[in-house]
Amino acid sequence: MLCFLRGMAFVPFLLVTWSSAAFIISYVVAVLSGHVNPFLPYISDTGTTPPESGIFGFMINFSAFLGAATMYTRYKIVEKQNETCYFGTPVFNLVSLVLGLVGCIGMGIVANFQELAVPVVHDGGALLAFVCGVVYTLLQSIISYKSCPQWNSLTTCHVRMAISAVSCAAVVPMIACASLISITKLEWNPKEKDYMYHVVSAICEWTVAFGFIFYFLTFIQDFQSVTLRISTEINDDF
Repeated sequence: MLCFLRGMAFVPFLLVTWSSAAFIISYVVAVLSGHVNPFLPYISDTGTTPPESGIFGFMINFSAFLGAATMYTRYKIVEKQNETCYFGTPVFNLVSLVLGLVGCIGMGIVANFQELAVPVVHDGGALLAFVCGVVYTLLQSIISYKSCPQWNSLTTCHVRMAISAVSCAAVVPMIACASLISITKLEWNPKEKDYMYHVVSAICEWTVAFGFIFYFLTFIQDFQSVTLRISTEINDDF
């Protein structure tokens, strides 16, 4: 049986494949429509103009929902593991969940408030999504080390921490360079003064975004041992 069909593994698998498709499809449609330059547009640039804005908004909204579901399931997994074999304070796990959910809210804001329509709200949502997302991966990596080797292999811990480190290293110049850009636009000319800031910021943004995607791939094995059970109870009060 395929690994992503076991237990709840389909949740992070669907999150990864759906989010990847959201980025790629929006990019392809935006480029083919002539709305962005093929070379390193911002992710948000590929979801600003119709028809790609509709695709981007719909798919990123669902990605935010899948992200929240994945993070909550991960929270419950760690909670149960910690009850079985104590390895850390539950508050650490809860803080990680809250930050992750705030990041998902930021994704929803990015999806529903386009870059050129309401830039302040859009940028605020992007900041929430990226910063909270990076901190979430970092906290989850630390939790993984604390639960090693009982619940995670050392290799998995190293992979998670490596992705977290790269994301942390990329998010700082992403924010710094984006803040130095004096104008919000979709098409850039290499001769413009802010062009290099745009390039560096865009590279870092794509790095962080796909860092999240690869990070959630590491959850698939953990989710294989988890099952979803729905209990229905009818009370006859008549």
